[in-house]
Amino acid sequence: MFFKNYLVGRKTKYLWNNFISPLFNVNVGIGQGLALSSILFPLYSLPVFHFFENCSKILKIPVSIISFVDNDLFISQNKSILHSNTNLFCCYNIILSLLTKCSLVVEHGKTDIFYFSRSHGSFNSLPLNLSPLGGPVLPPKDTWKYLGFIFDHKLNFRNYIDFYANKVISTIKCMKLLGNLSRGINLLQKRRLYRCCTLPIVLYSFPLWYYNKAPTHYHLNIL
Repeated sequence: MFFKNYLVGRKTKYLWNNFISPLFNVNVGIGQGLALSSILFPLYSLPVFHFFENCSKILKIPVSIISFVDNDLFISQNKSILHSNTNLFCCYNIILSLLTKCSLVVEHGKTDIFYFSRSHGSFNSLPLNLSPLGGPVLPPKDTWKYLGFIFDHKLNFRNYIDFYANKVISTIKCMKLLGNLSRGINLLQKRRLYRCCTLPIVLYSFPLWYYNKAPTHYHLNIL
């Protein structure tokens, strides 16, 4: 009954500068930013990813997929970047076809490619050309941000530490503005601000990565 009555009697209006539109009936879709979207989208897209996994198994494409709401990753692990890009191209073609059949739109401009490498020296990364599918030519990125983490090619997390260290320092400097010229904030207030505003930034999902030291090198591509 909840889903049946969710779109009943809903109206909306639009504001543009000083213009306000009349009320319009809203009988499809959900509002931007509503918590319900994170529930309905996985329910709607789950069959798509199920079909995708079956297709990739039939075609023997060694690519895995990770999805977080509408942020999806294709992961290809191979010793050859060219082979990994070929696998990613095939998977992108499959998922694009499935999503189009389900009336879902893929925003090509938000698609990125990133490489991890265990080689000790520098490696030559290759762009991924999605133009035959209507997408762009994706140049490899130097860093990659996903769900708050900042990754680099070697997983040393220097960019991650620098970003959040600067964020913490900026937050602490802003706390000084909370006190007036004649009287600043007391020690108890400073402690509360630190625990509420600074400590969560410092401790947010700091990654601990463990990986073996096998002599073979591989390149991990993430699309």
